[in-house]
Amino acid sequence: MLRFMSVGDSMTIGSAGEHTWRYRLWQHLCATYAGPFTLVGPREALHDPATDTPTSYAYADPGFPRAHLAGWGEGWLHMAPLIRETVRTCRADVLLVSLGLIDLGFYTNAEQTADNVRAFVAEARAADPRVRMAVLPVIPNIRAEADPSFATEVTRFNDLLAKTVIDLDEPGSPLLLAAPPASYDIHTDTYDGTHPNASGEHKIAAAFADAMYAEWDLGGPYAGSS
Repeated sequence: MLRFMSVGDSMTIGSAGEHTWRYRLWQHLCATYAGPFTLVGPREALHDPATDTPTSYAYADPGFPRAHLAGWGEGWLHMAPLIRETVRTCRADVLLVSLGLIDLGFYTNAEQTADNVRAFVAEARAADPRVRMAVLPVIPNIRAEADPSFATEVTRFNDLLAKTVIDLDEPGSPLLLAAPPASYDIHTDTYDGTHPNASGEHKIAAAFADAMYAEWDLGGPYAGSS
């Protein structure tokens, strides 16, 4: 059985009442992947805006494997120390990683964030030398639109991320950079300029799905709503 683990920040954990892109990707894999698979991770909850805690299980459709490693306000800085033990205990085969916005916004500059990407990859491989990783760059968000200096830092990090992926890619443990959704629009694909609504969830899921199909022949082209 192939075991996928989503690793991310608030855009990945989602909030009460949402489907999440994790659900959209699960639907896609159910339709396109021939073998057995599941979603794994040490957490299952959504973020509860009422209490500002990750304690809600009010998924729009709870009928899917909800496990993940995602947290509101967490970034590469937070996940790198956790990933070795999590990959080991959850026996994750494929990591789907969407991180970076929080790091750049509050903790580290582009170069420091790229260093944490390298640490994350090393720690994941220490748990499983054959683990596969698909990584999404920082996608459009309202802060980058409103703050030119932050936008510059995001661009710098995404450039460094692309180079890091090339440097660290290995045949036995492939590292894949997913293309950001070309049509992603913060005014129509998010509900607040950052967090995806239904169409945004589909586009993030499609970014991972299309990358895995193109590079690893895993699943098929994404055919969900856009």
